[in-house]
Amino acid sequence: MQALRTVQLGEADLVAAGKAMLELMRELYPLCRSITGAGVRDTLTAVSRVAPLAITEVPTGTEVFDWVVPQEWTISDAYLEHESGQRFAEFQASNLHVVGYSVPTDLRMPLEQLSDRIHTLPQHPDWIPFRTSYYQEDWGFCMSACERLAMPSGEYRAVIRSRLAAGSLTLGEFVHRGRSEDEVLVFAHTCHPSLCNDNLSGIVVAAHLASFLRRLDTWFTYRFVFAPATIGSISWMALNEARLSRVRHGLVLAMLGDAGPLHYHRSRTGAASIDRAAAVVLKASYPDAASIDFSPWGFDERQFNSPGIRLPVGRLNRALTGEYPQEHTSADSLELMSEAALAESWRACLRIFEVLEGDRRYLNLSPKGEPQLGRRGLYRATGGYYDGVPSRQMGLLWILNQSDGETSLLDIAERSGIEFGLLAQCARDLEVAGLLAALDDRAA
Repeated sequence: MQALRTVQLGEADLVAAGKAMLELMRELYPLCRSITGAGVRDTLTAVSRVAPLAITEVPTGTEVFDWVVPQEWTISDAYLEHESGQRFAEFQASNLHVVGYSVPTDLRMPLEQLSDRIHTLPQHPDWIPFRTSYYQEDWGFCMSACERLAMPSGEYRAVIRSRLAAGSLTLGEFVHRGRSEDEVLVFAHTCHPSLCNDNLSGIVVAAHLASFLRRLDTWFTYRFVFAPATIGSISWMALNEARLSRVRHGLVLAMLGDAGPLHYHRSRTGAASIDRAAAVVLKASYPDAASIDFSPWGFDERQFNSPGIRLPVGRLNRALTGEYPQEHTSADSLELMSEAALAESWRACLRIFEVLEGDRRYLNLSPKGEPQLGRRGLYRATGGYYDGVPSRQMGLLWILNQSDGETSLLDIAERSGIEFGLLAQCARDLEVAGLLAALDDRAA
């Protein structure tokens, strides 16, 4: 099996990955997902064709820390029907037309009374909003402001053919076993219906990361968790509390298919290895990217970073929550997704994993002055240049100078600004030349 070397990824690999991820997204887009139910199971079944998942069903009523797994929600149809027979907000046209977790409903009422149950976005009159009522029994419809204006006055029949009953919450996991029991946790939420960036993009990127890692020899064990937001991550942690100490690094994936720059959200401490690895990757390879301090509001990194858990988990995304106007609307559609953006998000994750995999401490075995690199074939033959030193030479020199047995490659990458993959290759070359010794038990 090969080790993780992102330098080996060519343009053809990116094109193939982007195409495969968008194809999976198209398949998943029509499914009506929620925090429970058939849509989540169907989604995980499709993901299992890319990376085989172990499925866990958490029964309704299970206590998970301060939460309780709710009843399972099933829906088959919904609509608003005018007395003339004309229908509006039809579930069969868009699963966003119904407030998620709406209770079964079959009522007649005038439009004036019904209006309180209809959600629109007047500022974006062609978009359907996404709304939910997971933990309080209620019902409602969502529609575009244009469709709402087209509704004639009169009496309407509000029909929601749904069911709330004892069932379960569904979790999916894929584990790639590494040489160590220490784990890298990757999380993607599965509870959003026909919304692409949030969060089909996270699901498809995670699935294809798992698929790619399957054929590699890695140091860390990689655990991919697919679960609904909040209640899903909390349930997974409650069920696995005894072994959470194995998680050394973690990454939540979301909003990765749009054309915006990459953003990394730091863990609670802001100084975890995953935070440093992401910062090094973004600085070296993505000049428009940015790192953002932790906030207790956002995606599931806030659950993993809660004070009683304290896992070192950050988040990688492109669009920022609250600054992406299409978020939680029907405009978060396939048309906004880019094969290239998905592929580059996928590669950025692999680059971060490469840093985690390759970070180690070395000892310079010839520490008194610079060893003579030229006679070992490690230095360019002609000297006297003042127009800049090639990056590889600088990498060799930085590693030799800093490898005192205490300084790691990640430390050197942060200080030198040299791309981590190049430093790792330089370290391997110096080790082969007998000038460097690794101080841990990982294979090079």
